[in-house]
Amino acid sequence: MEEDDGTKQLSIYRAARTIKRRQNTLYNALKSIYDDSIFVGEISQLWPDLPLLANLRCGLWYSPTTNFHSTCYFKSTDGHTNNWSFNTSRLNLHVAQLAGQKGGCFIVDATRKGKRFPDSMSKTIPIWTCVLNRAIYRHLKKDHQSDLFNDEELSTSGEHSEENGQTNFDWDCSLHLPLWVSETEKASIEDRLDEWTQQLEASGADIASLASLLKKPLRPLWISQKTVIWLNEVPDHESWDFTPIILVSASASNGVVPHRTSSEFSWNYIAGAGDDEESWARGLTPTLFWNHAYDIIDVGPVLCNQMVADIVEKDRVYRARRGQIAPQVSVKAPNLVENSVHCLLGDSLLPLDISNTNMDLNPCDEDCPMSWMGSTGLAVGISPTTAVSKVDCILNCDQESIPVSHRNAKAYMHLPMVTSKFDRFSLLNNLPSAVNFAKLNLSEGKTLLICCHNGEDISVCICLAILTSLFDDRGTFDGGSFFSETCITKLEMRRRLVTICKYVVNARPSRGNLKQVFGFLNGGRAVVENGPA
Repeated sequence: MEEDDGTKQLSIYRAARTIKRRQNTLYNALKSIYDDSIFVGEISQLWPDLPLLANLRCGLWYSPTTNFHSTCYFKSTDGHTNNWSFNTSRLNLHVAQLAGQKGGCFIVDATRKGKRFPDSMSKTIPIWTCVLNRAIYRHLKKDHQSDLFNDEELSTSGEHSEENGQTNFDWDCSLHLPLWVSETEKASIEDRLDEWTQQLEASGADIASLASLLKKPLRPLWISQKTVIWLNEVPDHESWDFTPIILVSASASNGVVPHRTSSEFSWNYIAGAGDDEESWARGLTPTLFWNHAYDIIDVGPVLCNQMVADIVEKDRVYRARRGQIAPQVSVKAPNLVENSVHCLLGDSLLPLDISNTNMDLNPCDEDCPMSWMGSTGLAVGISPTTAVSKVDCILNCDQESIPVSHRNAKAYMHLPMVTSKFDRFSLLNNLPSAVNFAKLNLSEGKTLLICCHNGEDISVCICLAILTSLFDDRGTFDGGSFFSETCITKLEMRRRLVTICKYVVNARPSRGNLKQVFGFLNGGRAVVENGPA
C-alpha cells in the first residue's frame, strides 16, 4: 500500500513538473515581459525627468535598452532575512551620484516568487540608502563650515539648530522599509546600521563628492502593479524633502490570473519572467529581444522558438563577420559548454551607453568600451574587436584571443580565464603572469588595458591585484615596494576595490574571484618581489 502511495505521489510530482514546463515556454516568458514593460513605461512617464535604471540582470528585460540611462547591481541575497548586508564591493555609488544630479531616479526589477517586490527592493536598497545617508550626515557634521553648509546659509534656511553648542543638521538618517517588513526584522537591521556606516567610511568611498551632489537625503519609494496612483494628483518630485529612489517592481503578484488570452493566442503569464535568463532565453538578450519584440510577439507561441533561433543565429553570424567572439549557442541549458555560457552572458551584460558621472573618465571607444583608472595608466574594459589606438599594451583575460595588432610578447598577453563558478583556481593560477606582465610594461611608462568578455568581473579582479601589488596607497606606481612592506588585509583590499568601482561603475566582481585575489595577495609576494621570470 505504501509503495502504491509512493508511486502515486511520484506520478503527481512528474505531472506537476510537466505542466510547469509547458507553461514556462519561451513565448510565455517573452509575452509576460512585453506586457509588464507597458506598466514600466507608464510609470516612468509620471516623472519623465528622472532617469530609468535597470537592476541587473532581470530588470534589463523590462524596457527597451535605449530607455535605460544606466544599470545597477543590488542583490536580493543581501536583503534575505538574517543575512542582511551592506556590501562594499557593490556600492553602486553612481546611482546616488545620478540621483543627486537629476533629483532622483527609477530602478526596475522583478521577482518570480509571488511577492510584490524582490528582496533587493524590500531591504537591500533601503539599507543602502540609509547607510549612505548616515555617512553623508556624519561628513556634513564634521565639515559644517563648508560652502554648502556655512553658518549663514543654515541659520537663514532653518536647516539646523544650535543646542548645547552642537549643530544638528536636518538630514534624515532613519531606516525606511516597506510596511510588509516586520518591526522585529526592522529592529534587527537597525542594530547593524552603525557598523555598516563605519565599514563604508573605512572603505575609502568618496563621501565628500556624494555630499556635494545630494541636496536632500535619499529615500526609497515602492511602486508595483497593485499601487494606486491618482494621475491628476501626481506630485512634483522636486517638492519632496528627499531625493526619491523609486523602486518599480515590473511583475504582477499572485492576484493575477496566470492564463491570459490575446486577440489571437492563449498564453500563460510568468511573474518575473526575465530572471535566470540562461534557463529559458535560448541565447536571446534584452537588446536582441527589443530589436525584434513586435515580430516575436506577433508570430505567436508555435513559431516563436524558431524565430528566436533565427534571430540569435543571424546576430552570431553578424558578430563573427566583424571579428567578434561569437560561438554557437546550445539551447539546452544543462549541457552548455563553457564558451556557450560566455555567449549567453556576454551581450546581456554589456554596459549601456551611459553618461559619465565621473569627470576623470576618458570617453570610451565604440569598439572597445573601457574605463581609465585615473592617472595610473590602467584601463578596464571589454575585449576589443579591432586594434585599439588608445593603449600601448593589452592583457586579454577572455577565453578567445582577439584580432588586434598587439602580437609581440611585450605588448599583448592572452591569459584565458573563467570565473570561480567554473574553475575555483583559474584566476589564482594566472595572477602571477598577469602581474608580471603589468609590471614589465608599467615600469616603462606604458598604458595597459585589462579586458575580458564583459569587463565586469575577471578584468576588475585582475586590475585589483595589479593596483594592490604594484601601486602604493596614493595610486603611484612603485613596482611593488609598498606591497612588499604592507600586510594586505581584507579592509585594504576593499579600499582598492572601492577605488576601482569609482571608475568602473559597472563592476560586478564575484565573491569567488575576490577570494582568489586575496589569496594571491597574501601568498604571491615572492612573485612580485622577484620580478618577471
